[in-house]
Amino acid sequence: MATYIHWQLESDAQGLLWLTLDKAGAGTNTLSGEVLEEFDKVLDAAAALAPKGMIIRSGKPSGFVAGADIEEFLQIKTGADALRMVRRGWDPFNKLAQLPFPTVALIDGFCMGGGLELALACRYRVAVDDPRTRMALPEVMLGIWPLMGGAMRLPRLVAPPQALDMMLTGRAVDARRARRLGLVDVAVPVRVAENAARMTALEPPQRRKLPFPASLMTLGMVRPLIAAMARKQVARRVRRDHYPAPYAILDAWSKYDGDPFRIPEGDPASIGALLASPTAANLIRIFFLQERLKGMGKETTFEARHVHVIGAGVMGGDIAAVCAMRGMTVTLQDQNAERLAPAMGRAQSLFKRRLRDRLRIRDATDRLIVDTAGGGARQADVVIEAIFENLEAKRALFAQLEKIVRPGAILASNTSSLKLADISANFANPARLVGIHFFNPVPQLQLVEIVSGEGTDPVIARQAAAFVRAIDKLPLPVKDSPGFLVNRVLGPYLQQALRMVDEGVAPETMDAAMVRFGMPMGPIELADVVGLDICMAVGRELGGDGAPPKRLDELVKSKQLGKKSGSGFYRWKEGKAQKGTAGPVDDALIERLIRPYLLEAQKAVAEGVVADADLADAGLIFGTGFAPFRGGPLHYLKAGT
Repeated sequence: MATYIHWQLESDAQGLLWLTLDKAGAGTNTLSGEVLEEFDKVLDAAAALAPKGMIIRSGKPSGFVAGADIEEFLQIKTGADALRMVRRGWDPFNKLAQLPFPTVALIDGFCMGGGLELALACRYRVAVDDPRTRMALPEVMLGIWPLMGGAMRLPRLVAPPQALDMMLTGRAVDARRARRLGLVDVAVPVRVAENAARMTALEPPQRRKLPFPASLMTLGMVRPLIAAMARKQVARRVRRDHYPAPYAILDAWSKYDGDPFRIPEGDPASIGALLASPTAANLIRIFFLQERLKGMGKETTFEARHVHVIGAGVMGGDIAAVCAMRGMTVTLQDQNAERLAPAMGRAQSLFKRRLRDRLRIRDATDRLIVDTAGGGARQADVVIEAIFENLEAKRALFAQLEKIVRPGAILASNTSSLKLADISANFANPARLVGIHFFNPVPQLQLVEIVSGEGTDPVIARQAAAFVRAIDKLPLPVKDSPGFLVNRVLGPYLQQALRMVDEGVAPETMDAAMVRFGMPMGPIELADVVGLDICMAVGRELGGDGAPPKRLDELVKSKQLGKKSGSGFYRWKEGKAQKGTAGPVDDALIERLIRPYLLEAQKAVAEGVVADADLADAGLIFGTGFAPFRGGPLHYLKAGT
């Protein structure tokens, strides 16, 4: 056997080849040009050996393959450069698909992008049935589409509507869902995965064929009809000028059967055209911003096994549920069982929705423990206060906690508006207090602000970031200042819109304007979702003693607090705002609404609330949903677009 840098090719006594990808010098497998060039040579060597079969697996504990090496995208200058890069994967994957013996992808952990395209080029796929195993084609999130055969092979294996949904959304599926779709042939526990792959190669089952109705959808004359229906659904979510990639996916599949080399240069579906667009450049920029946030806390070995949450309201209860879902033991404290019951009910709904498997739901439920006495704080690695926003109440609570928690435990507040310096005024050791500020709804929103006061120990802040990563959230370090970053920037934006309501501008019109700009929802709907009482409190905190917007004040006084009370600026039915017709929208209206947001973001960076403009862009994209295709508010201002 030849020696390779990134691949290991071994034979066993049964005549099988085991091909292991273990990218040198990296903690995760990615398909760089060097890895793919070597893969092409390995396939030639494997073919010459004429084995009974070959199994491709990962040598990394972190997963199968994360996808392409995105760093190399930055080297692309022309459409020809892009096609040459695509060719590096297209040719060896086709060579893999044409090998005369059975090939099996053994998928344990994440299998993303080019990694799934590699697996699709194998005849069979065996997946480890574990929550860590996730499969996706997320290229659309980078403003491109699966170019190394995924757009061609996936719809032939999985019914085209489901295949298109995966490509258009980038949504991941677990091993069981993949098995039901036909994406994998076998989903088994890890203890028998290698044997299952071996038996699949030695005794290959009949290859799965699409049911007859689904197979008709792959025909050249039918594909445009399926794509047309999908295009209508895409148009309801995103505009082509904002996000061209979903439309390119549909064109590439319906017109060219997912073959990037059949697409004429200059066609909007071509890789050259997509990578030349500002959207792709900005989405690739966001990928690197996200990777930067994911790297926060890596320099510490801190591990949170037990989390204690105080306050079983919507925020506290959902924080506890997310931690339990991620494998941590969680004690949830409130004054009595009646206050805890709604949080436990929401947790059950979350577990059923996300985990699906009965045993996993049971295990997560067992990890979430009701604790009216608060004894869990003594054993916890992380203690999170999530009570109401009252300075004296928080001070009194932390005065008790500081006396009983373990010396190495993190003491954290989920405060959204109070300064840590004020909360820790009576601490014996203020360096222990850090802010871990989640956003509502906790299960959906990725960003968590890690707030450091003047006296916060930097080691504690890094440990808090490591905890946030352990629950699969994105930590953003911010300075202790009113509103931190996200609420500070949202405050003037929402206040502007709320005062424009008093001027007579229809809420529906303003919401339509900002959705056209690219926000996930408009400012008035956002205010209703956040809670009008919260908007009022944050407005007071950030805006001084000025009179609040008149209509906002009226609604809060009448207990119409938005979505959580069933009515606010809108009436809410089954979780959706009941809106009237929006008026005409022009650029002047959009500019008037977004200008306070952009100016406040600039001020926050200038004052050092975050370390730099890139971190501000990351925080505001993942914390407020600022139009991703624009690359972030500071980047947008700099680009002048």
